[in-house]
Amino acid sequence: MLIGVIADDFTGGSDIANTLAKGIAPEGGLITAQYAGVPTQEAAPEIEAGVISLKSRSTPVDEAITQSLAALEWLIAQGCEQIVFKYCSTFDSTPDGNIGPVAEALAKALDCRGVVVCPAFPTAGRTVYQGHLFVFDHLLNESGMQNHPLTPMTDPDLRRVLRAQTDETVGHVPYSVVANGAKYVRETLHSMSERFAVVDAISDEALLTIGEVVEGAALVTGGSGIALGLPRNFIRAEHAKGGDVPFIPAMGAEAILAGSCSGATRGQVDYHAARHPTLAIDVPGVMQGSVTVDDLTAFIMDHQGEAPLVYSSGGPEEVRAVQQEFGREATAAKLDALFADTARALVGSGYRRIVVAGGETSGAVAQAVCETLGVNAMRIGPEIDPGVPILSLGDAPVLVALKSGNFGAQDFFEKALQMMETGA
Repeated sequence: MLIGVIADDFTGGSDIANTLAKGIAPEGGLITAQYAGVPTQEAAPEIEAGVISLKSRSTPVDEAITQSLAALEWLIAQGCEQIVFKYCSTFDSTPDGNIGPVAEALAKALDCRGVVVCPAFPTAGRTVYQGHLFVFDHLLNESGMQNHPLTPMTDPDLRRVLRAQTDETVGHVPYSVVANGAKYVRETLHSMSERFAVVDAISDEALLTIGEVVEGAALVTGGSGIALGLPRNFIRAEHAKGGDVPFIPAMGAEAILAGSCSGATRGQVDYHAARHPTLAIDVPGVMQGSVTVDDLTAFIMDHQGEAPLVYSSGGPEEVRAVQQEFGREATAAKLDALFADTARALVGSGYRRIVVAGGETSGAVAQAVCETLGVNAMRIGPEIDPGVPILSLGDAPVLVALKSGNFGAQDFFEKALQMMETGA
C-alpha cells in the first residue's frame, strides 16, 4: 500500500476512493479499497491505496483524534508512504473541530510542517480563493451549509476556522502563486513556518499542480479533489501498477435510504417521489418509539422492484423543531440506528442493491452491511455521478452507493440502481 487515506465519514471515503481508483489519463489510477473503520487484519497485497472511513466528523474531539491516530498506525504498518486526511469539500466542522484538531494530531505524529489544506472540488462547485471556500458562486456561509443540523458552517475563511480549532498558525498560498506553477507553490510552502497552509484552487488544473507539489509529502489534507494528481506520482515513479478491478453487477431487490437534509437531497427525493413509492419517516414517531424498523422494511418489501425510497430529510425549520424537542445528538443517533438496523434486515433478507444519502446515514448503513456480511473491504466500482462510485461488498456481491448530501444529479437514485444492475 502506497497511499493511505483517513476519511472523517463514509461518503467522503467513497468519494476519494473513487478519485484514487480513476486517476487521470494517461496514467490512470491505483488499485483501491475502502474500509469500514480501522481493519483488524492486513490489507490484501494487491491494494495500492487504502481508504479508512471513520465516523469522526461529528464525534467528540478526543474520540476523533484517537480513531484517526489508530487509522494512521494501521496504514503506516501497511507500508503507506503518503497519508491523506480527507474531510468534506464544505469543510464540515464546528468551532471546536474536528478538522483542525485531527489534522494537528496527524501532523505532529508525522512531524510535518507546511501541510496543505485544500477542500476544493471544482467538479462539484467547491473552490478555494483568497483562503475562502465557495460553493459554486456563493460563499460557504451563504450556500445552505449554514443550516446544516450537525456542522453549521458560518465562516467561509478557512484560515480563521482552523485558527479557532487549533493552537497552530495558518499560512496561505494564493491563487496567483498556484497559477504560476508547482515550482512557485513549492518555494512558497518551503518558506513558511506555519504548520498548515490553505492553498487556493479554482480548477482541476490547480489541483494537479498541488498534486505535483506534494509528491513525497508525508501528510496532505483536503477534499477528494486533493487526490486527483496523487496516483500519477507513484505510477510515474514505477512504484505502482494500477489497473481496473472487474465489476460484477447485481440483480435483485433494491432500496433507497435517505437521511440527508441538504437542499440537493431534498430535491432528489422530490424528483423520485413523483415517479416511485416514497415514505417520509415520522421523526417524532421514531423518537417516541412508534415508528420502527418493521415499518420501514414492510414498506420497502411491499414495493420491491419499484425503487422504494424511505427518507428522514426535512427543511431547516423542521429539523430545528425536532432537535429542540428531542436534542440534536439524540435525534441523529436514533435515526442512524434506525437506518442501520433497516439495512441489516434488508441484507439479511437478500437485498443486493442499496443506495444511501447523507454522510452520517451512510456511515451507519455501511458499517451495518459490512457487519452483516462479515466483510471489511469495499471494492470500488463505476462512478454514478462525480464523487459517488458503486461499492462492492462480498463475493455475491452486495452493491452499495454512499452519496454525500449535496452530491448527485436530480435523478441520482434511479441512475444508481440502474448502474448497479447493468454496470453502465
